[in-house]
Amino acid sequence: MGIVRLLLVAVAFLGAAVPLHAFADDGLWASLRQGGQVVLVRHASTTPGVGDPEGMKLSDCSTQRNLSNEGREHAKRVGDAFRARQVPVAQLISSPWCRCIETATLAFGRKPETSPALGNLFGRGELQAAQVAQLKPLAGRKPQAGNTIMVSHGSTIWALTNVMPVMGEMVVLTPKADGGFVVAGRLVVP
Repeated sequence: MGIVRLLLVAVAFLGAAVPLHAFADDGLWASLRQGGQVVLVRHASTTPGVGDPEGMKLSDCSTQRNLSNEGREHAKRVGDAFRARQVPVAQLISSPWCRCIETATLAFGRKPETSPALGNLFGRGELQAAQVAQLKPLAGRKPQAGNTIMVSHGSTIWALTNVMPVMGEMVVLTPKADGGFVVAGRLVVP
């Protein structure tokens, strides 16, 4: 368990060392404008730390690690980028953690529906197989119109896609006819 945590932290820091503009992709934005994609968004920047404090309760945001002021501003810029590029958002789903709900709300201007399938897996490795099994059908479902946006955590996105996004980064999935998906690319709004 300790080794898994250490690996997750190391991967997160390595991912953070990559320049943000390295993932800019006009073609990926164009496919989002056409719709039919599923976008996994890692919540925006938080107060310092890893995981949540001891005694964290989902029903009480004051017990959780929450967005920093920088994270709140970044979440707004993500939404601005979607609006400026006229990317349609059909469905907005979030992890029940407050930092994800706030990221979704600030970015897209409305409260998301929540799903435990998007919940934080950091330090909860025993839940991974069951949670990924719940998440795969959501990630592989092609939206009828627009795009589906799912705000989650780095550990959860990694468990599903083998991609460890930095905070605020997006992993774009293209659903396949068989209910699976392919990773179409990554986007970061600076």
